[in-house]
Amino acid sequence: MTFGDKLRNLRKSQHLTQQQLADRLGLAKSIISYYELGERYPSYDILIKVSRNFHVTTDYLLDVERHRTMDVSDLSEEDISVLQTVADALRKKRH
Repeated sequence: MTFGDKLRNLRKSQHLTQQQLADRLGLAKSIISYYELGERYPSYDILIKVSRNFHVTTDYLLDVERHRTMDVSDLSEEDISVLQTVADALRKKRH
């Protein structure tokens, strides 16, 4: 999956428009469109802003690693356990 595909999917998963994401990153809407279409690639600074905004690694965005991380720092241990159970069930369903 390309950077643009991942960006689009992450943006849509948070129900953001291109304009809303652009505002969060301090960019023009057209830049987000260029990124999603694969016509441009972000600078290192913007790549880091994107990763922090969506709580993913830059390696994930660049397809260096295929793992996606989730920030659970504000969740209780019980909530984290529930998420682990759901993730395990989805993995078993896939296989």
